[in-house]
Amino acid sequence: MLSYLHAFHAGNFADVQKHAALTLVLSMMQAKPSGIACIDTHAGSAVYDLDSDRARKTAEADSGVRRIWSVRDRLRSPDWQPMLEVLADYNPSSTELSRYPGSPAWFAHFLRPADTFTAFELHPAEGAQLSDWARAEGVRVRQEDGLKGLLKQLPPRQPRLLVLLDPSYEIKSDYQDVASTLAKSWKKCRHGVYLIWYPILTSGLQQGLLDAVQQGPVRKVLRSEVRLLQPPERGMIGSGMLMINPPWGLSERLSVMMDEVSSADALGADHQLEWLVPE
Repeated sequence: MLSYLHAFHAGNFADVQKHAALTLVLSMMQAKPSGIACIDTHAGSAVYDLDSDRARKTAEADSGVRRIWSVRDRLRSPDWQPMLEVLADYNPSSTELSRYPGSPAWFAHFLRPADTFTAFELHPAEGAQLSDWARAEGVRVRQEDGLKGLLKQLPPRQPRLLVLLDPSYEIKSDYQDVASTLAKSWKKCRHGVYLIWYPILTSGLQQGLLDAVQQGPVRKVLRSEVRLLQPPERGMIGSGMLMINPPWGLSERLSVMMDEVSSADALGADHQLEWLVPE
């Protein structure tokens, strides 16, 4: 089943959390000159039109990245600047955001000559748009299952590894598949940095992923969760990130970033960060 299209949800509060964590981790890892193999297992279509019919049907960006953009002048953490500069690059002549980069665009923007990037996308329509974008960016795209594809890429040729795993979880087995893939990947490349996004649902299905990671072999797992102060009665009430082998100091810097935007007039959410699995 491949019905999920991220265009309906691009730029929502979960994207803000996910891409804030991703850009911060990238910048911290790139403080060292050695190359990084970057992999995105569920890349989507790279760039989204926030004024499209699909985006306006849910209008989730209005309470997500557009809200952050409206309060950008009061953000004090310097770690917001790289993200805000990319958003400005994609929206050079507009005071309101109309284009939003998906995770492959964030990766591609920060790539250095020593780094590589591979994007996986199985959905035919999403994959076609991703490939069109990738040709101009010089990005490698593979239209196949990203979880299986990741394992084929390990260990990488580069001395370091950064992986983003963020399926839609429209298939319930995704929770266990992600946990299983993480365990297998960690055994192949224990020094890699792995970022896992997951939805926080009224059904509590995400607990299966968290339990599997806690009970598995992987160590040093940091958990960040953003929960809406006025959640819907059904569906997604929050957004979570698991960060395996996070760079030293990430927890403090990410906490400052997310606490700045968790107020009622920004994301309208509560942010919590703790170790799910210690070292």
